[in-house]
Amino acid sequence: MTRDIDPGDVRGWRAGGGVTYASLTSARLGLRSAALIGADPTGAEARELDLLRVAGVDVRIVPIGQGPVFDNLETEHGRVQTCVEPGEALPVVELPASWLAARAWMVVPIAAETGPEWAAAIPRNARLALGWQGLLRELVADQRTGRKPPSRGPLVERADLIGVSQADLDPGTTVAELNAVLRTGTRVVLTDGPAGGVLFEATAGGPANEVFYDAVPSTHVDPTGAGDVFLAALFASWFRHDQGAAESGPTRDDLRFAAAAGGLVVEGIGLPAVPDRAAVLARLARSSEKE
Repeated sequence: MTRDIDPGDVRGWRAGGGVTYASLTSARLGLRSAALIGADPTGAEARELDLLRVAGVDVRIVPIGQGPVFDNLETEHGRVQTCVEPGEALPVVELPASWLAARAWMVVPIAAETGPEWAAAIPRNARLALGWQGLLRELVADQRTGRKPPSRGPLVERADLIGVSQADLDPGTTVAELNAVLRTGTRVVLTDGPAGGVLFEATAGGPANEVFYDAVPSTHVDPTGAGDVFLAALFASWFRHDQGAAESGPTRDDLRFAAAAGGLVVEGIGLPAVPDRAAVLARLARSSEKE
């Protein structure tokens, strides 16, 4: 998990990170969920973790010496993010047998703290979604967050569904360039905020089965967590109707469901803004009436 600098909070920060947003989304959408969270002593006491517990998330904290800390500045040209502290790696730990029986997993790192050994720790018969942006960040204390080029690695090879934002890639990066570092059969959703995005299947001959989707209109207050909520909602929707095998990827309806969830979370501040299933369905209904 992260601590994001927030002068408006009495603590001077608020809790975030892909693992908190993704697990809370999964639980509020009605899935039985668990979260393995690397946290330093300060982060481990964050009141936001109670939101996860109240939603039914089985929270397990892995103590680390220092978690990542960010200072986010929102500008008219997008977010400018400075790394205050890069944080430490998340060691592979022994997991409960019930967790190892889970059929769906998500790995949503901040910046490669989930090393390649985590690919081997996830059961081979489970479906895996990966938040790719966490493997594309370069963190140095007191410097702006940098970018790494997309590359092949154990977690990327292992993933069935990968989510990444256009904002986390070098300008002009194409789906063909992403396809070149992926294994055949991986589904990738490339998001672009209010512009919507595209889902494609990686193949040896290039990206295939492209499905474009529109963003669901929303009032932007805080973009934090939007990508993680989108990916978790997409994964949850896909898994609900296709628990047999990964051959058939997410549908246009799954993408629309995820877009509604992502649109709702940006209308509030922080983890409390993560929507539940009823809110997502209501937003979809209102959006359909306007079309």
